[in-house]
Amino acid sequence: MKRLLCSLAAFALCAGVLAAPKPATTPLPGESVYRLSVTLTDQHGKRFDWSKRRGKPQLVSMFYTSCQYICPLIVDSGKAVEKQLMPEERERLGILLISMDPARDTPAALMSVATKRKLDPARWTLASPAQADVRKIAGVLGIRYRALADGEFNHTSALVLLDGEGRILARTEQMGAKVDPEFMAQVRRAVE
Repeated sequence: MKRLLCSLAAFALCAGVLAAPKPATTPLPGESVYRLSVTLTDQHGKRFDWSKRRGKPQLVSMFYTSCQYICPLIVDSGKAVEKQLMPEERERLGILLISMDPARDTPAALMSVATKRKLDPARWTLASPAQADVRKIAGVLGIRYRALADGEFNHTSALVLLDGEGRILARTEQMGAKVDPEFMAQVRRAVE
């Protein structure tokens, strides 16, 4: 009898474990930029899959650290968006700047920009992809660029707003301290 009870208890335990629900992985929507499998390396030297940004809205742009002209304005634009948000809204928004010059944008170069520009690492991630992935990322974000002979780049300057699933909600090419009001309204809706 004791053996039968032990066997039943073991069976029930195993059945309970086997029947326990497994965490569901919801498939990404078809239009999610996170469907593009890309590994990035951030300013701390940490490698991560781009899709790990899933779950919270993101401001995303492409830049390069040696840029002296428009890329600092891209950073200013992200900071201007942050400034217009309440602290609790800021916490619900990530900002990801992806390099188009991974050969020179090492973690040290990325960290230098983050430090000089006083970018909060809790919200701001500066990252470089593999060289082979730069065009793919630019393509899904709608960013055009071309390398110039002097090592500089001509490129689209845009902030792209993604929802938590990686779908593009809005974009602006208005750079600087004055935020595009329509874009800002979209950001507010995304973080409410």
